[in-house]
Amino acid sequence: MNTKDFVKQSMARHNAKSLQGMTLRNANGDIDESSLGYQIAIDTLTYIKKQVTEQKFYEIPVADYVPVAVGDGAFSQNILTNLAINTSGDFEQGIINQGIGNDRLAGADAAISSKSIVVTNWAKAVSYSIFDIEQALVANNWDLIESKHRARKKNWDLGVQMIAFIGSLHDSNTLGLYTQTQVNSNTALIAATLSSKTADQFAAVVAGLLAAYQSNCAYTAMPTHFIIPQDDYLGLAAPVSNTYPFNSKLEYLKRAFAELVPGGVKILPCVYGVPAYNKTRINTSTGYHRYILYRHDPESVRMDIPVDYTVTQPNSLNNFSFQDAAYGQYTGVWAYRQLEMLYFDF
Repeated sequence: MNTKDFVKQSMARHNAKSLQGMTLRNANGDIDESSLGYQIAIDTLTYIKKQVTEQKFYEIPVADYVPVAVGDGAFSQNILTNLAINTSGDFEQGIINQGIGNDRLAGADAAISSKSIVVTNWAKAVSYSIFDIEQALVANNWDLIESKHRARKKNWDLGVQMIAFIGSLHDSNTLGLYTQTQVNSNTALIAATLSSKTADQFAAVVAGLLAAYQSNCAYTAMPTHFIIPQDDYLGLAAPVSNTYPFNSKLEYLKRAFAELVPGGVKILPCVYGVPAYNKTRINTSTGYHRYILYRHDPESVRMDIPVDYTVTQPNSLNNFSFQDAAYGQYTGVWAYRQLEMLYFDF
């Protein structure tokens, strides 16, 4: 084996390993990872297209699900949020009776507590050499440097998305929307997917959702969002019953929320509610179908990005190898009013 082939195969093995661990990518067999590299066997009748087909991942807009505060508390190591508590006591303690001495009036007061959330620092480098640049130019159909930078940005985006929904796989203190330890779980109301329920069963669940939520938060709030596991959501176009085939379960659910909640409730699908994609953090043996009813309000639940994705200028010590870094800061998701969020699990 000559040196060129050895280097090519070594780079291919390294790149193949670097792709492992990327969650929720499309079919693993789309690209043979052993074929990675510039050197490709062709013949005189082979035409190389300029178009490049890129790998795809499961991506959803995090801010649609969780309020995200960007740029607040940059380069801090913890973010502390004060919680104000009313300690004024019983209202009727303030009643004044005429003719009776009222030298000492009942007091109204407030107290303060706090919650502190850890900020995580993140950075990754991109490096390349003159050989990488020149060989990419010879290939003339792929911009190596652009692709490296796009891959790193995608790594940040997918990582922040994972943290936002299921938290860190390595730090149990960095929680996600689906892994709040202080949020109550209702395991009685939804015992099977909504799409599989009969008309009577479905009606009973719809009638019980808001009642369970209001009871959980002592009737102090109404929800704004309801997240349904992706596999169940995809079946909600089915009719509630064969008697009324034009009334889908999803429309029925939307109308029920709209009649009872001012402004209605936004219903969203999410694959992280499917057992196969949350078992690493929720009930690690099998995972749960997890439905979430909650308020999309930064005072109720929030994720912080103190430093958004930032790229440094590329530099070189020898004018042959070049490197730049990208860095950022993020936190997990924290339910500041945990009673305004309720899980439904089975």
